[in-house]
Amino acid sequence: MTAAAGAATDDPTARGGTGTAALGTPAQRYRMLRLIRGFEELALGLVKSGVITGGIHPYIGQEAVAVGVCAALDPGDRLTSTHRGHGHVLARGVDPCRLLAELAGRVDGLNRGRGGSMHAADLSLGILGANGIVGAGAPIAVGAAWAARQAGDGRVAVSFFGDGALNQGVLLESLNLAAMWRLPVVFVCENNGYATTLPAATAVAGTAVGRAAAFGIPAVTVDGMDTEAVRTATEEAVARARAGGGPGFLECRTYRFEGHHTMERRMKLRYRTPEEVADWRARDPLPRAAAAIGEAAATALDVAVAADLAEAERFALASELPDPEGALDYLYADGRRPRAGATR
Repeated sequence: MTAAAGAATDDPTARGGTGTAALGTPAQRYRMLRLIRGFEELALGLVKSGVITGGIHPYIGQEAVAVGVCAALDPGDRLTSTHRGHGHVLARGVDPCRLLAELAGRVDGLNRGRGGSMHAADLSLGILGANGIVGAGAPIAVGAAWAARQAGDGRVAVSFFGDGALNQGVLLESLNLAAMWRLPVVFVCENNGYATTLPAATAVAGTAVGRAAAFGIPAVTVDGMDTEAVRTATEEAVARARAGGGPGFLECRTYRFEGHHTMERRMKLRYRTPEEVADWRARDPLPRAAAAIGEAAATALDVAVAADLAEAERFALASELPDPEGALDYLYADGRRPRAGATR
């Protein structure tokens, strides 16, 4: 399997390539929404069965943000992701077969089974890595944006993060540096209302866009349940950054339909009311995107995605588990192993 499966075609059921080529039409964007949703539902089942150990942070409900943002990027652009990052890397063009194998810790995974759910990366697609540390992707994206400006290659970097990162010093430092150097980077805050179980309204003084405005960064709040609204806002921020206008900031108001982590089901936490969840589920981005392309086209895409996910599951389960003897392989950038006795 390869990370990119060929160029986009006029056939909406054909598997697309990467970047804007795979997300250039409403049908392609709907297909990606459906792929991310189905992938997460499949992953939840594999967590329950024990195939995926350690659990995951489901992205169900937030798909419009990943698809809308990635639809506005060029193939050479770069991004950093988060602990809830499956949707980001899939929307960027990662093969679901290899991503699912990675979640299952298999040798054919995206990162040979060593990254798992929270650290998927594919440098060939400009994915500089998901990150389990809240807000830690921001300075990496700023570094990539600085490198792009130095090279003069016109690339833009995007950093995804949640509302829980708004009070992290490293994010504020990244905003400051990007603004001072007018770097081509777009900061995307996926505000789903909760940092684990802590309501953002009780933890964030002021507003998300106010954080960016304090540094002179153009910032807008977007309906994160509307793929097209996210895409339009991202296109504007990306175009400005690519033209030398400096960084941009998007606050995408969204919602996770599932808990913060799969462990939440076992813990039976109760911090959201059923009415709140139901209200947000009524704004599910998939039906809206399906309506834009028609029932027949959406149904055909649903069937095609189901086949892709069945293949992803077959591929992941057929892949071998890593040999413990190679646990230290790929640990060092130069390929060297530690000195004898160094790990004792």
